[in-house]
Amino acid sequence: MVDFYGLEEHVIGFMKREEQNVCTDGLLSGKPHPRAYGSFPKILGRYVRELGVLELEEAVYKMTKKAATSFSIKERGELKEGYYADIVIFDKDKVSGCDDYIDSMQYPVGIDYVIINGNCVIEEGKYNHIKAGKVLKGE
Repeated sequence: MVDFYGLEEHVIGFMKREEQNVCTDGLLSGKPHPRAYGSFPKILGRYVRELGVLELEEAVYKMTKKAATSFSIKERGELKEGYYADIVIFDKDKVSGCDDYIDSMQYPVGIDYVIINGNCVIEEGKYNHIKAGKVLKGE
């Protein structure tokens, strides 16, 4: 089932709020909603690059440090000595997420490298079949 509701202007209003963190409720089991693969790239492509709702730095902050701080997740959310090396390298002019409900398991466009806990999981846009992540819980 696919259900569409709400207005994009409401999404934009929430996104602009200072207390907003970027997140997704997309689940990966079964046939996932497209946002499971594309929420963050969609924000960078549509709401930062195309619509100018957020500045790039503000969007990245809301995806990283602000989210880690809000959930009391230590040693993440910043590029800092002693912190876990979680890094995404993307092309700001190309990054975008897919909204295909038929073929929802599509990797986003414009993400060249994903490094999780210091392990290169995506390299030159290709998945290395490395599972480097773990469940994080705030303190």
